[in-house]
Amino acid sequence: MIARLSGETLSLLAQVESSPNLSEELLTDFTMPKILRSLLAVAIAYGSTYLVEKLTTWSSERVARRFRLLIKQSVPFWKGLILILVIAYLLRLFFNLSEANLIALTGTIAVALGFAFKDYVSSIIAGIIALFEAPYRVGDRIQIQEHYGEVVSYGLRGIQIQTPDDNTVTIPHNKTWTEAVSNSNGGQLEAQVATDFYFDHDVDDERVIQILYQAAYSSKYTQLKLPIVVIMEEERWGTKFKLRSYPMDARDEFMYKTELIRRAKRAFARYNLPYLKRSIHTPRANTEFGESD
Repeated sequence: MIARLSGETLSLLAQVESSPNLSEELLTDFTMPKILRSLLAVAIAYGSTYLVEKLTTWSSERVARRFRLLIKQSVPFWKGLILILVIAYLLRLFFNLSEANLIALTGTIAVALGFAFKDYVSSIIAGIIALFEAPYRVGDRIQIQEHYGEVVSYGLRGIQIQTPDDNTVTIPHNKTWTEAVSNSNGGQLEAQVATDFYFDHDVDDERVIQILYQAAYSSKYTQLKLPIVVIMEEERWGTKFKLRSYPMDARDEFMYKTELIRRAKRAFARYNLPYLKRSIHTPRANTEFGESD
């Protein structure tokens, strides 16, 4: 069976190569009505893509919070479907897609793309794979290299993330081949927020831990269904306390962190718990080796 298929394929390729009028057989006549129909199809595809993005953004902000990310994450599917439909329509409009012509066309396209659009095609393939592996989705808060922010758009070639400074950064999908992708919420509404506090070694650690728990539990942003944890770490220069907790919406990450710090600072002042006076960048002298401050 395999030998028979291979023989048929070789015979087909021989016919294509021996055909002197392949370009005439492959392409149909370029008439003005066809050109107008193709331009109309591209315009409809562009308008449909724009409409999908606007409708999903509008509807996601007006439904219950738990459905917001679900609606936004459907955008890549609809954009991909529109793209496939318009490409299929244009191919049928301008090409005679017989079995022989299809082999010749795909071979020519593969060679051309391999040399001229290698990086672009790599990004497209990576984007298709990312749809299934889902290292990021619309609404996720991710970090790639030094860029951190919320994924606001998922395109054919790359994604756009909105940084905390309100900058929009475009990152090609093929970065996932070589760069680590850190995802804070993985399609969920909540993303953990870690807030650090620094004190001297002789601080009342029980009091500090109690204050940090109270600051998290009393915040209007805190998702109380998820764990709140305080972790201590001893360093040469002092004691570090890390408060780990979750806001109800990942978009409130920095407002939430600011509120936690403000609440904790008021309580620290009330109990006369000063912050670490020594800079963490100039640690205490290591007298064992004769070093000075």
